[in-house]
Amino acid sequence: MQFRRMLYVEAGLRGVTQLDNMLYVVTENSSIIMTFSVDTLSSLGDIHVQGMRNPSDICRHDHQLYVADENYCIWRVSADDHSYITWLPTQSTTDTFPSWSLSVTSQGLLVTSWDPPCLREYSMTDRQLLRVVKLSWNMKDLFHGVETTRGTFVICHLGTTQYEWQSAVSCHHNFNTLVLMHFNYIYHSLHFTFYTNNICTIVRVIRV
Repeated sequence: MQFRRMLYVEAGLRGVTQLDNMLYVVTENSSIIMTFSVDTLSSLGDIHVQGMRNPSDICRHDHQLYVADENYCIWRVSADDHSYITWLPTQSTTDTFPSWSLSVTSQGLLVTSWDPPCLREYSMTDRQLLRVVKLSWNMKDLFHGVETTRGTFVICHLGTTQYEWQSAVSCHHNFNTLVLMHFNYIYHSLHFTFYTNNICTIVRVIRV
């Protein structure tokens, strides 16, 4: 018999990532990154990021945490000493875009943005924009995007060629998009991750 533990968070959950034996959790309208034990789900304290407004997602690379602060910036937070910097502003006089979700690619950090709907890949070394992946016209809102080991992109989004407000998961490669699955409900945030052999696990974070 298997026993599963469940973690309850009172505020609106926005993102979860794991590093070693710790979980890092961000919630809406908060300047705090909560930490929990993977084994017991007991609280291990909070990381305070002064100036963080409304985190929408979190991911990690090595011992650095990256937090998307919706309509503001992307923070980089050290998992070791909890120091932090504004790693990438998303509002400037030359370029403005909302950063909704994050994932790590083979080359850098992938930022999912919904205005306009696209994937933006940045180098983690010098923060330079590596490429912008433009998507199909019917994708109204993007929730989350990841790169597969084959170099394709899988995206959770709103809008298909059949229905404007249908939630779906699609694969994008060389300007071609294939809908892999769709849902009967509108999910405001669908996140997923890939394991070996490109097996995809989809997690519903928030439903509205």
